[in-house]
Amino acid sequence: MLPALPRIRDYAEALIRATTLDGKLAAPPAPVELEDPLPPLVLTSPGRPPELAIAPGRSVRVPPVAGMRDPEQRARILHALANHELQAIELFAWALLAFPDAPAPFRTGLLAILREEQRHCGLYLERLRAHGVAFGSQPVTGHFWGKLDQLGTPLAFVCAMGLTFENANLDFCQDYATAARAAGDHATAAVLDQVHDDELGHVRFAVTWLGKLAPGRPALEVYLETVRFPLGLARARGKDFDADARRRAGLDEDFIAQLAAVAPTRPGGGPR
Repeated sequence: MLPALPRIRDYAEALIRATTLDGKLAAPPAPVELEDPLPPLVLTSPGRPPELAIAPGRSVRVPPVAGMRDPEQRARILHALANHELQAIELFAWALLAFPDAPAPFRTGLLAILREEQRHCGLYLERLRAHGVAFGSQPVTGHFWGKLDQLGTPLAFVCAMGLTFENANLDFCQDYATAARAAGDHATAAVLDQVHDDELGHVRFAVTWLGKLAPGRPALEVYLETVRFPLGLARARGKDFDADARRRAGLDEDFIAQLAAVAPTRPGGGPR
């Protein structure tokens, strides 16, 4: 009799509860048992090492994209980007626990994206080290964790994570990469280009599963019905909007036109 495969539930729960960075970046076992007969497990906060404990948003200040010109401010931006990826790692693990009954291809996709988020985090950590900065030297927010009330179903998850946060990152990555290149930091620009290219696939995953979870309905209609303020179209884009990237990610022209027409806002509600 063959030994039982490691369970994805055990891996995902250990990752979220981990109190070391190595625990967050640990690769899933392969092969792994993706089926989960147990009830949903909905965790409300992650374990963290002390230096990466989640701080109130008002205590965290991230320089604007213009800060890429200055190596010290660039490091602070990279620190925030690494934390974004850390939260994404945790929340894709969270989804594996919260949606044990989701279709197997959906769960397979969640795990694949989790692995890419781990790789992105590692790339940002390399750039932080090149700037002589340790991850955890700055306070970090739990902005994504603060949106658990918007992630309660697989459809809600893809609308919030894929079609809002990752959708907006199609613009942010390009803006930061352009600024890093202008500052002569081509290594950081290359990392941002890689993250951007991977985000295309993440948004495509969200588009695909919106269509499967709400078949026969316009994507924009489903998105607007599913997300709630402060999420929405204004948070799903950056100041400089890249329509072609959305086409490559599979968004339809109506969705793209509505994104292009809305004024982007910051997490606090102010204009970008």
